[in-house]
Amino acid sequence: MKYMLLLHDDEAAWLAMSEAEQGEVVARHMAYSEALEKAGALAGGEPLDEAASAKIVRGGAVQDGPYADTKEQLGGVYIIEAADMDAAIAWARRCPVSPAGAVEVRPIPSYGG
Repeated sequence: MKYMLLLHDDEAAWLAMSEAEQGEVVARHMAYSEALEKAGALAGGEPLDEAASAKIVRGGAVQDGPYADTKEQLGGVYIIEAADMDAAIAWARRCPVSPAGAVEVRPIPSYGG
């Protein structure tokens, strides 16, 4: 079954990091992606641009982001293949988010497609 790992973290903390510190975080994500790929679990994933770059279309009207008054923003996603929720959670625990960050694990339903 497919699961989406949604990475929530403090975007302001990311932007406050030096280029070298950001590079270390990216390197940890590359290693994590490689581990997922070697295990045959990686189905996709991407980082996301800053929340301020987002737009939302509601009823035809366009609003600038961000949309929630929160410290955490959605920073990226992984789509993985896992046998069950427990296996997906095991992968989420290995994901290199900051100590204050979180990984939301959501099943991706199959509607016969």
